[in-house]
Amino acid sequence: MSPSTPTKHDEVLGSSFRDPSGFLFRREGRLYRQVNEVYRRDYDRLMASGLYETLQQAGHLVSHAEVDVDPPMPKQAFRVIEPTPVPFVSYPYEWCFGQLKAAALLTLGLQKTAMGFGMGLKDASAYNVQFWGYRPVLIDTLSFERYEPGMPWVAYRQFCQHFLAPLALMSFVDVRLGGLLRVHLDGVPLDLASRLLPARTRLKLGLLLHLHAHATSQRRYAGKAVRPGSARMSELALRGLIDSLESTVRGLRWRPEGTEWADYYDKLSYTSAALDHKRELVAQLLDRLHPAPTQVWDLGANTGLFSRVVSDRGIFTVAADLDCAAVERNFQSVTANRETNLLPLVFDLTNPSPSLGWAGRERLSLVERGPADLTIALALIHHLAIGNNVPFDRVASCFAQLGRSLIAEFVPKDDPQVQRLLATRKDIFGDYTQARFEEEFARHFSIVEKHAIRESERHLYLMRRHSP
Repeated sequence: MSPSTPTKHDEVLGSSFRDPSGFLFRREGRLYRQVNEVYRRDYDRLMASGLYETLQQAGHLVSHAEVDVDPPMPKQAFRVIEPTPVPFVSYPYEWCFGQLKAAALLTLGLQKTAMGFGMGLKDASAYNVQFWGYRPVLIDTLSFERYEPGMPWVAYRQFCQHFLAPLALMSFVDVRLGGLLRVHLDGVPLDLASRLLPARTRLKLGLLLHLHAHATSQRRYAGKAVRPGSARMSELALRGLIDSLESTVRGLRWRPEGTEWADYYDKLSYTSAALDHKRELVAQLLDRLHPAPTQVWDLGANTGLFSRVVSDRGIFTVAADLDCAAVERNFQSVTANRETNLLPLVFDLTNPSPSLGWAGRERLSLVERGPADLTIALALIHHLAIGNNVPFDRVASCFAQLGRSLIAEFVPKDDPQVQRLLATRKDIFGDYTQARFEEEFARHFSIVEKHAIRESERHLYLMRRHSP
């Protein structure tokens, strides 16, 4: 066997192969990280200097335990550690503006803290950050290296591409341009961002220096050899650079307004009694689930009203919606209330995150990150079936892939919300009936309970997926 080939009972994560310092692997369902010999000096410094303890206690770095586990690639190995796994892996192209900004500020804060311990970040990848509710946390323990006096920040370009460029585009042009991170996995190219940004951004000193001038410098020196050590930067200048980036990022803002769905609960077509009854029913159906779910995906969650029926019970809940303003408002509430069991994300279920990256294995699709114990689809299925012309059989098949159980709402055709969808199009949906809905979902699920929602024609269902 090659010394670089893991044993057959180990699964090396597809996202963990680019850094020679080490890699993540799973063995018997548990997550480990092999630390390679080439990282010994930096790892020892991280642990002995007090930096690890400082960051871990502040909640800025995932904790880990050093374990006596045989490494998958022993000839390269120095140590094996077991990191605390995050509840759900999300990606920067699924974050709202506020989440990307919080991750950027965490990254800069980590660099500033590390310098106080004689270390620094050797990379500034947004993929090294995950969220526990409101709190961003660094998940790559091997991102730190010894700081060499006089050396510039090696992660500067990556930070600007992964954070500054998309945040500037979201702030000054259109928040949906955060989706460029799904196309450009190594961050938005600075020359592209510079061309897309309005001319007035050149009057912002931080954006002029770190984005526009940076893009010009990249073009000027593209393909030219750079002599090692030719670029020198004092520690004072480096701290000034980080402070400048931090000030620039803090100055970027986006207000979540201008979409109908962000104000959805202010313009409901049914009564407050119906809304209250719907909330009661969701809570009752949760009580019917045994064992209780440990992870729930609320798809079409809007601002998270019903997600919190779940997360307030201590159940980790992904609250996904395609409306950026709704997700932003949800994240603002999560942050204000310091919620740790609710993760708002931007998802379009009609075009969900696919498998991406090298060999299609670096970034996992939504389906590959499941199945959830429970999925929730409230006031969503009529948007899929009528708003997006997805037949019931395909909707049911999709939800069967995503979760083991399902709480779903059926909204009849004469409901005002469905009539809004039909107002500007021909009604070609003759099979959009409750009977057809039940028939198609019954192919994949057992319908456990069905309840009429008070003061409406809507119904709520609890379903369990048939055993595979």
